[in-house]
This record gives sequence, structure tokens and C-alpha cells, in this order.
Amino acid sequence: MSFCAPCLSAGRVRLVMEGALTARDRVGVQDFVLLENYNSEAAFIENLRRRFRENLIYTYIGSVLVSMNPYKELEIYSKQQMDRYRGVSFYEISPHIYALSDNTYRAMRTERKDQCILISGESGAGKTEASKKILLYYAVTCPTNDHMAALGDRLLQSNPVLEAFGNAKTLRNDNSSRFGKYMDVQFDFRGAPVGGHILNYLLEKSRVVHQNHGERNFHIFYQLLDGGEDDQLNTLNLERNPQNYRYLVKGNCPRVSSISDKNNWKVVMKALPVIGFTEEEVQKLLNIIASVLHLGNTQFGEGEEGETYITTEISNLARLLGVDGSALREALTHKKLTAKGEEMITPLNFEQAEAARDALAKAVYGRTFTWLVEKINQSLALKVHSKGSSVIGLLDIYGFEVLQHNSFEQFCINYCNEKLQQLFIELTLRSEQEEYETEGIAWETVQYFDNKIICDLIEEKHKGIISILDEECLRPGETCDVSFLEKLEDTVGGHPHFVTHKLANGKTRRVMSREEFRLLHYAGEVNYNVNGFLDKNNDLLNRNLKEVMCQSDNQILSHCFRREEVIDQKRPEMAATQFKNSLMKLTEILRSKEPSYVRCIKPNDAKQPGRFDEVLVRHQVKYLGLMENLRVRRAGFAYRRRFEAFLQRYKPLCPETWPNWHGRLADGVLTLVKHLGYKDEEYKLGRSKIFIRFPKTLFNTEDALEAKKPEIGKHIRAVLVFIRACVYIYIVIVIQSGWRGMKARRRAKRRRQAADLIRRFIKGFIYRHGEYGPENDYFLDHVRYSFLKNLRKNLPKSVLDKSWPTPPPSLDEASEHLQRLHMRNMVTKYCWRVQPEWKKQMMQKVVASEIFKDQKDSYPQSVGKLFLDSRLEREQISLKVVQTLGNDKVQYGVSVIKYDKRGFKPRPRQLLLTNTFAVLVDKTKIKQRIDYTALRDIALSSLSDGMCVLHITREDNKQKGDLLLHCSHSIELVTKLAMMANKTSNVNINPGSIQFTVARGKEGIIDFVRGAELKVTKGRRGHLLVPVKESLLPAW
Repeated sequence: MSFCAPCLSAGRVRLVMEGALTARDRVGVQDFVLLENYNSEAAFIENLRRRFRENLIYTYIGSVLVSMNPYKELEIYSKQQMDRYRGVSFYEISPHIYALSDNTYRAMRTERKDQCILISGESGAGKTEASKKILLYYAVTCPTNDHMAALGDRLLQSNPVLEAFGNAKTLRNDNSSRFGKYMDVQFDFRGAPVGGHILNYLLEKSRVVHQNHGERNFHIFYQLLDGGEDDQLNTLNLERNPQNYRYLVKGNCPRVSSISDKNNWKVVMKALPVIGFTEEEVQKLLNIIASVLHLGNTQFGEGEEGETYITTEISNLARLLGVDGSALREALTHKKLTAKGEEMITPLNFEQAEAARDALAKAVYGRTFTWLVEKINQSLALKVHSKGSSVIGLLDIYGFEVLQHNSFEQFCINYCNEKLQQLFIELTLRSEQEEYETEGIAWETVQYFDNKIICDLIEEKHKGIISILDEECLRPGETCDVSFLEKLEDTVGGHPHFVTHKLANGKTRRVMSREEFRLLHYAGEVNYNVNGFLDKNNDLLNRNLKEVMCQSDNQILSHCFRREEVIDQKRPEMAATQFKNSLMKLTEILRSKEPSYVRCIKPNDAKQPGRFDEVLVRHQVKYLGLMENLRVRRAGFAYRRRFEAFLQRYKPLCPETWPNWHGRLADGVLTLVKHLGYKDEEYKLGRSKIFIRFPKTLFNTEDALEAKKPEIGKHIRAVLVFIRACVYIYIVIVIQSGWRGMKARRRAKRRRQAADLIRRFIKGFIYRHGEYGPENDYFLDHVRYSFLKNLRKNLPKSVLDKSWPTPPPSLDEASEHLQRLHMRNMVTKYCWRVQPEWKKQMMQKVVASEIFKDQKDSYPQSVGKLFLDSRLEREQISLKVVQTLGNDKVQYGVSVIKYDKRGFKPRPRQLLLTNTFAVLVDKTKIKQRIDYTALRDIALSSLSDGMCVLHITREDNKQKGDLLLHCSHSIELVTKLAMMANKTSNVNINPGSIQFTVARGKEGIIDFVRGAELKVTKGRRGHLLVPVKESLLPAW
């Protein structure tokens, strides 16, 4: 929302009411009371136009807030705006709905008296939005806890539910409330909301069965069809197209561009559990909504003898209503009469059957809506009675309606507005009179139009229109709407505010039909068509339909249609009388509270932002009684303000009151107004306020202040410069002395700490060999800390580095533990960095170490040499051998010399290792296969030779005996073979000779002798002699 530039200072200075007067030529006045020509309707509307053009949608008439619907989002409802208006005097800043909300709340807290806010206006003027903003303000700004926050959520979530079931699209408003709502919000002694209660008035039930062209039924029907899940609609036997339902096609408006029925359905479904609806209750509620649509599609036929029967299937309808299908069929086509104690059932004709169907649809929906409000009230109810609790009431009621065709609903709505206008004038005059009496100022009689004469015309007993309507509905014999009109002409025909076609002059007759009567309301003339008045006032449901509904197994409907209603023979009150009685109770409630008012105006019928329709606005100003309200407010004094506020603002205009007044406030104000030249008839001084009669007097004062501001500013700047200089000098002196003192204190503190530290250190050194205690704790802690700090800088960097700083005696155990942890950490890190191929290499080296370390002479020279994956290239292995092996892949291959067991003749061979066996290959032929399971052990000498013996189990008949091999890489071969065969513990290293088995159980022996060259020969005793040279290259 954009405010006038002269009243803003960096966007943060509060816009005081009188400050806006300086821009009144552009944006008008913030309070209509300050209009110079307050009797001019044109001046009133022009002020509205100016403010609306600048997006200033709020204006005061004294304490009444006038609100224009901008038809667009304005940035004036943020949390920051709420904080801006919180706890601020009503007139201190610009008009706003938050200002009125906060003023009402503070009045409730300080005066401990119940308050109410009456919101009125035409459909589409923004009444519902205003009530939402008020509730949101209380929910955000009031003290709260978890319980109260949940209550606030329920208060806010009740709005979309009530809107779905009680609002509809009309020609003037896409979200028009078709019921009146009064909500009490209860606050405890701390000002926190603790409960709530809602009263609803006159739901427009006729909309369920009929809508004017361009209008819609209640929102909930379209939301269900558009937003409901497919399974949900199938259960309810509904289709998505609204055109398939007779109750939704009358207005020929299934879609509205400004409304998203699907999104609103999601909002309603999320709100219902918050309010306290169970899943079962939600389903029962949806069954009722669907049943109304199916009821509208129920068709009737007429037989040859005039009897009526149902032509459509109603089993699904009966299921949704929870009643017996045959009983429902009978009740829709027959009615039950009681005469002289006897019951008679008579058939209905075609028109009567359709009327009974529509009556049932209206009754089901209307009573379900009442149950819905009761359910919400249970959720909002005050759980624990709180002492000192207070109430703020919110009345969101339909405004005065003048349509092209006005019927019974408009008659009730306009009667309600007449009563509220009567109450408004009464309470406004009473408030004015009380303020005058409190301030000790003589009350002046105010001349105004008293609409009591119109209220009496409508509601007077035996003579009023409502009484005549009831009497005509109850009169035996043939009655109709025309007979009701004739009865009106006979009874109230001479009333100055009542006219019919028969009673009117020739000019009026040309614009009135014979079925209409005209009432001259306070807001203007309205013609009412009497067609349908009797039926809508009767609002009766056939007794047999009630009996059927009482037996429903739908808990909601059984609650709405009670059995006592069927048993009770007393005729219920007519609709108009019920509404009159509820309106009387409402006025009693409002009279018991301090009222505040919001008058809502819509600027145009097209819902376009920025467009101001003067004719439409003038019409609303008239029927809202705003000019009447302004005249009452201006009957005495246009402006009033407390002494301190008036003196604080205007004291620069008088030398005696500037810069400060030290006497009584009343004397200061009197001195000021005398200096300004106020005449006695222009003002009065009360006990705590000054009353100024004419706005011109205030405007002249404000203009004088504007002219004085440059001089005031120059004086203030000079004073500020002097004060600033003095403050700077004082600040410099204070800072200097404080800084010097702080530095001296810090120096002394450091010296004391240093001396204490040295003493503790020396004492600790003396007692360093004693047990840990107060005498040596600091020294020992320092020694430990120094060791750990030094250790941190000198930790070993490699697993091979065994160095470690020498610890103090008290840390020996901890040092050993730390050394182990550090070594483990380095080893872990080293292992993390090892690549998979190096890990495999290390595992083989570890196994080799376990087998050969300190056992075989050639092992030390093999440690630094890498083991290879294979000593044979791929092309060295015969392709035929590979094919013979099939799926058994060669894991390792090496060239060996195999010695025959007879004669020990050397034969070059290839030894190939797989995962499960080893094979000895002669070029392209597999000579021998050794399964690892048949391998008993491996035998080697402890010398530097390359001989190894593979001992084979004797149970394996396929083997010819042990295998004698010589390999230049015996360490590598044996390690890999032992790992693959899982025989690492079966490797035997013999310091002397090695025995082996020849075929048929015969045994042989290998002897190792020193020799000049490697030449294996057969000895004298048949032993195999293996010479070992001193200088032989190691077989690794």
C-alpha cells in the first residue's frame, strides 16, 4: 500500500493522522469527520475516489472504518505491518483493518468489557476477507502456547470449510456468503484466545435447487466433482461433469476463471481433520452432498389417472441417505395427512412430487449445514472455564441487496440491515453522548432519520408484514401469494413506507408489476415480488419424508432429523418468524458489547482493480448509511484529542508552550488555543480532551504548523549541534579515562597472574617426584602437556620408523599405549593406500616368510624380488592344453625339470597351476595331473638348491608316485602352490636328505652334496645326488 510522500520518512516514520492533512488535496482526508463540507455526498465520494486512486483503501468516520475492495493484492498485510499497528493509539497512524482490530483488542483488555466488530456491505465488497484479516491479526499477535496455537489454526481453518458449504458464485461476487455469520472469539485474562463460537443466520437454501443465470450452486458441489479422487467419485456414483446434474445446470456456469475448485477441495480436505472431523464423519458428509445431486436427478412420471411415480433408479440415492429405498420412493410420491386423529395417505400430483423432492434436498442441505456449524463449535469450544475471560464478536452479515428480481431472501436480508442500522445509530449516539458527559460538555440533540418506523412496519405483532405473512400461511382454505399481497394492502396500505401497484400513482405503476410491493427502506426503495413468499416462509417438509429421514443410518442425518420432530404435533415456526427471533437475539448480543464497525464498499461490478464506478459507490454509501453516520458524528465537534497529544503536536506554535510546558495540561492547551486565536464557539475544553467544532479550525492550525516547521527545524538543528558537541566531549573524556583505567587494570592482573604462575611452577618442581596433588599438579600437567606437544611434532612418519620420544615417568604407560595406537593407525593408513595387486604380492610374501624364513638358505635373497603372476607367456602354453583344461583357467605357469624315478633322467616340463589342480605338461600333452586333495605335502631342503618333492597320497591309484621337480624359482613356485592347495602348513624343509615314494610303494632318497657344478646323478646306493655349489645363484 502506498502512502503519501510528505508523511513518510525512510519508510519507517509513523503516519500520524494530522500529518496526512498536509497532502489532503491529493489523497483526501483520513477521517471523513474532517471534511469541511460534510453534508455533501459529492464531497464524500470524491474523498473516497482520491484515496482509492492512491491505493489507500481504508478511511475513518470517527471510529468507523470504511473499506474499499481493491480487487488486487496490496502489500499491507505482512507481519511487519501487524507489528506496526500493535499497541498503537487508534488515530496515531494511517487507517487500517489492523488498527481497528488492535483498538478493539486493547479496549477489551483495559476496560474488561466484551467487544464486537460489525462488518457489513454489499456482496463482493470484501466482508469475508475483512473478517479473515481480523482473525489472522489475533492469531498472530495475541499471546499463545501450543494449545492456543492449535485453537488459532482451527479458527482459521473453519473459514474455508464454511465458505465451501455456505458461499457461492453470484452475479456480483465469485465468493459470496449466502448466510450470515456471527463468531465469538473468547480470550482469557492474559489476552490469549481460548475458545470460539459461531452462530449462522438464514442460509439461502433455495440456491440448492435453483440458481439465476450466471450464478452457481454452493462451492462444495463443484469442488467434490473437480477435486475428488476417482475411487471416491465411483463410491459416490458421481461423474466429473457438473452438466450431468440438474441442480448444477440452472445457472449455466459450471466453471469460474477466478476459482480453482480442485485446489479449494484440497484445502477443505486438509482443514476438516484440523477442525476435528473423523474419516467416518467426512465420508458421511460426502454421502450427503452426493445424495443432494442424485436427488436433483430423480425424475417423475404421470400415469393415465394422474398418479405420480418415479422413473429413475433411486437405490443409490437411498444408500447414500442411509434409508430404505421403497420407503423413500413412497414418501416422494405420497403425503400423509392427519384428520380427526386418523392418518390418511394421498398421492401427490406431478408438481407436488417435484416440490417434495426439492423440499427434501433443501432440508437435507440446510440441516447438514447447521450440523456442520455445531461440529465446528465443538472444536472451538472453551475446554476449561477461565476467570476474567472476555469476548470479541465478529459479525459478517449480508449487506443491503437490491436485485433485478427481489424475493423472500432479499426481504429478510434487508430487514436485517434495517435492524442493524437502527442499532448502529442508537449505539453511535449513545457512545457520543457518553463521551460528552464524561468530558463535562453539554449534549446537543442530533436530528437524524429514525428507521424504527420501517422496522415496526416489518416486525410489529399482528400488524407487521411478517405477522401477516404467517397468518396467511396458516389460514385454512385456498391461499396464494396474491392473497397475501391483498391482505397487505388491506392492513398496511396506508403506511408511508409501503406501496403496491394498486396503491401507487400512475408514474409508479409503470415501473411496478401487480405481484410486487415496495418498501421505502432507509437506504432506498426496493420492489419485492411476492411469488414464492408463502412457500419459502412455510419451508415445510412432508411428514412421511421426515419419518423416512429419522430412520437413516447416517449419523449426521439421524442427528438432523430427530424422532421428536415427528411425534410433536405442534407446528414449527415460520421461516420469517424464526429469522426475526434470531435477529432479536443477535441485537441483544450486540447491545451487550462495545461495538466497532467496518463498512465495506466495492468500487465496481466488474471486479477490476483501479476502476471507480461513482454511481455504484453512491448507491452503497446511501444504503450503508454512511452520510447519516457522518452527520451524527459531526453533530457536535468534528475533532477531539487528549490534552497531551494536542499539546505535544502543536506546542511549537506558542512561545509559552515551546519547547516544554511545565504546568497543568489543561492550562497549557488553553494558553496554546488563546495564542492561536481560537474563538469560543470553535472549541470546548473537557476534563481530558479538547473538542474542535470545525475542520477548518484544525486545518488552519495544521497549516500554521507546516509553515512553522522550517523555523522549528532550524532551532532543533542548532540545539542538536550544541548537544552533540557537548556529548562528544563528554564521551571522549569518558572513553579516555575508561581506556587508561582498563589498560592499568589489565597490566596489574597480568603481573599477579605471572607471579602466581612462577610460584606454582617452582613448588611443583620441588615436589615433582611426589604423588599428584595441589603442590605439583600444575608442574606435572605442564610436563605432560610439553611431552604431548613435542610428541605431536615428532611422531614417526613411517611404519619402519621405530623412533619414539622418551616420555616422563608419569606418562610411561600412556606413551606405550599411544605408540601402539599410532603404529596401528599408520599400518591402517598404509593398508588403505595399498593397491589390489600390491596387496596380493604382500600376501604371497607373508606366506613365503612364514614358510621359508630362517629355514632355507636362498630365502633372504628372494625377499626383495617380486613374485610374478606367471613365468610363462601366454603363447608359451599350448593352445591344445588350454582347450583341454576347459573352464579351469591357468593361474600360474613355470618351467621345471622333472626327474624320472627310475634312472633319474631329467625331462623339461611346464608346471601349470589352476584353482583345483596342477598339471605337468610336455609341450602339447598333459603328462600328469595332481589334484590338490591328493597332494599330501611338499618337501624341500634347507640349502640353496631348487629341488622340491611333491608327495602324493597313496590312495590315489592314478598317480605313479611322488613328483621330483627342479625349478629355478622354487620359493615362488612352492608359495603359490601351497596357497592354491591350502597346504601352507604342509611344506616340510629338511636339513638333510629327502625321502620320496616310487611306484608300487618303493621309496627313494635324495641326498644333497657340495659340488662344483649342478649335475644331478644317481649314486651308488641308488640315491639321487644333488650337488649344491657355494657360489650357486639363489633359487628364489
